[in-house]
Amino acid sequence: IFHVFYAEEKLVGNLASMSTSERIKAIQKMPETMKKKREIRNKVLKEITKKSRHRTTQHSCCTQCLQGIVVSFRRFGNSLSEHLHLLQLWHKTLKIIGAKFGTSVLSYFIFLKWLLAFNIFSFFINFSFITVPQFVAAEPNNLSFMGLELFTGSGYFQQTVLYYGFYTNATISKIENGPTYNMQLAYIFTVGIYFVICFLVLLFSMAKSFCRNFINPQAYSGNASKLLCTWDFNITNEKAVKLKQKNLSTQIKEDLTEVNREVLDFSVTERVVRIVTHLVSWVASLGTAVAACAGVYFLSINNLKLFVKEHKNDLGSQAAMLVLPIVASLLNTFVPFFYSWLGHLERFQTPGHQIYVTITRNVILKISIVGILCYYWLNIVAASESQCWETLVGQDIYRLVLVDFIFCLLGSFFGEFLRRIIGTTVCVSLGPPEFDIARNVLDLIYAQTLTWVGILFSPLLPGIQMISFSIVFYVKKVSLMMNCHPPRKVWRTAQMTTSFMFLLFFPSFLGVLSVIGVTVWRLKPSEECGPFRGLSSMYAAVSEWVKILDNYTASKWVVWIYHNLITSELFFFILSVLVLIITYLYWQIIEGRKTTTKLLHKQIIN
Repeated sequence: IFHVFYAEEKLVGNLASMSTSERIKAIQKMPETMKKKREIRNKVLKEITKKSRHRTTQHSCCTQCLQGIVVSFRRFGNSLSEHLHLLQLWHKTLKIIGAKFGTSVLSYFIFLKWLLAFNIFSFFINFSFITVPQFVAAEPNNLSFMGLELFTGSGYFQQTVLYYGFYTNATISKIENGPTYNMQLAYIFTVGIYFVICFLVLLFSMAKSFCRNFINPQAYSGNASKLLCTWDFNITNEKAVKLKQKNLSTQIKEDLTEVNREVLDFSVTERVVRIVTHLVSWVASLGTAVAACAGVYFLSINNLKLFVKEHKNDLGSQAAMLVLPIVASLLNTFVPFFYSWLGHLERFQTPGHQIYVTITRNVILKISIVGILCYYWLNIVAASESQCWETLVGQDIYRLVLVDFIFCLLGSFFGEFLRRIIGTTVCVSLGPPEFDIARNVLDLIYAQTLTWVGILFSPLLPGIQMISFSIVFYVKKVSLMMNCHPPRKVWRTAQMTTSFMFLLFFPSFLGVLSVIGVTVWRLKPSEECGPFRGLSSMYAAVSEWVKILDNYTASKWVVWIYHNLITSELFFFILSVLVLIITYLYWQIIEGRKTTTKLLHKQIIN
């Protein structure tokens, strides 16, 4: 007992002599429970206070109060950090999914959570700077609500803040001779700044994920450190201990699968058969995508004739507009099953290779459908006889988002629940299904792409997507736990989240920027609706504003930035060159770090 007491007193003395940061790190690394760590920390703080009193007795009252406040804040900060992880959204759910199904399935739910945060931010920005000011100048809605508008997005909703056509082009002023709010500038600057922020966040997220998953030196540290050095001794709860054990077991299995992966040696005949199978599969997948795009295009042309040419604005004819989103959702739902079947037919060596190929085929299909729809909206709808073509586009996108959400829920029921019933009762040899990562991830990217395209025509669309993503998370979680089986082949997917973000950035986000750019700079707004009515283009509002600023001396710097930077091709050329140079240097640093880390790892092994 005396030896233990002496060792603890010596430990407290050593910790008291350290700096604050070193002391905190030392206590955190102790293999003790959280309760024991708190006791040691309190003893160290008392020891420090005792030494400071012996050192000097002339401290003023203010100094002692300040020290007490600092200690109190430090204790509060430590207590807050201990419970901060409990405030993270779905923290426990993600840990359970990762422990039971591995990082491959977990990456889907992390990506879904990240997209949800993205839409929450987007909704907050649009609602604050576009929708709230419009409420001040809004006129009463005289249309009656029938209920079918929830599915068609037309009727009553047409005269609400949901769509572009309802927003005024006037300068809003609540008080006479008071401050004014230019809705034209607010609309275009809010959307423009939002896309700039999205661009920067996507680049930062991809770089951060790439550094963590591709060039992190821990990736070359082997399984010994993961087995011997990663246990958290603060865990005392029995359920948490079992969950942590299962999580570490799954991670080690994934790493060992990568190490023990066999390289199959095929004969010449087998190689020829495999090559022919791959070629036929790619021809079939590309042909299916082309046929799907052709069907969507001709169906959209017929729907436009029904809605515009015949001037039928009753709810019955508008309900017929649901045919286009239903067909598009059917194609996006059933064609990926065909692609998954092709992937099983090709018999890839690793599950990762099969998933990446399936994702590529799904990207081609979904982006092609979105591209055809964008061509239809910008070249046919914009030139139609509709009084407000922007609202018509917004309604189309609203229907596509809503029907896609419904099909996503139905896909969980028919694709996973019924598949489990069949695999466990009718055809036992099939067994429960595995979670289709490729199909589900591409559904998210498709939905987010529609949201980005629709922001200009329906500012509150991110709020709708925010609700749908929240529901999808819980539905997919329940379906995963009840219907799906963990992957039969365990494999490491640390780089998959980075791939998802890259697909979201290109071709999804960059394609959306092209569509928004054409709409803002090239297309003529409607004459009778929206904040840009009467202008030659949406961007003309900025040009007119700069001309007004040119008359004020205090705003000359804004005019100079506009003429010499924003409208200068040379500036963007130089900026592009600098970005390419920085990217090249960054890749060189990455390759150098990877090479150095691999050499160090080899030296450690030797």
